[in-house]
Amino acid sequence: MSDEWPKIRSRQVTTISPWMKVIAREVEFTPGAKPEVYHAVGQADYLAILARTPDGRIPLVRQYRPAVEAFTWELPAGLIENGEDPAAACARELLEETGYPARAMHALGAPAAACTGRLSNRIHSFFVETGERVADFTEEPGVAVALKTPAELAAMIKADEFVQQLHLGTLALAGLKGFLRLPD
Repeated sequence: MSDEWPKIRSRQVTTISPWMKVIAREVEFTPGAKPEVYHAVGQADYLAILARTPDGRIPLVRQYRPAVEAFTWELPAGLIENGEDPAAACARELLEETGYPARAMHALGAPAAACTGRLSNRIHSFFVETGERVADFTEEPGVAVALKTPAELAAMIKADEFVQQLHLGTLALAGLKGFLRLPD
């Protein structure tokens, strides 16, 4: 394959909800070849937030996820609203989900592909040093917040209690950048 091929010959976008689109692309891989149709899920770019509170703990959220029909433990996260700066979205989501304000934010690299085979959005991963939790914080309905030490988080990962791959990637980036060390 050269830099000129493959070529997108057509693109059709079907809006399913305010949060999701299905994108059908006709791809021609070589000159004159019959185009093949590939589908992707389109949604806004996504945030994954590894935060550390002033006492060194990591806020996690537990919520029911209909896609996997289970409760999951995750990092604070969310979608970036149209036109919103990723750092501003990070501060907003962290405060909304955990009650912790961002004191210092560090992007963990360029936005990454969530799943190059099926998803068209990007993930923006951040490490955030928080301030103290706001006094009047009320958890969102259906979302529970827990503070975990790095050792407790490592134990959750080993016990298959923290399984969100996108968030495991954020933890790996934070480790590579020197913001987090999970014990063996």
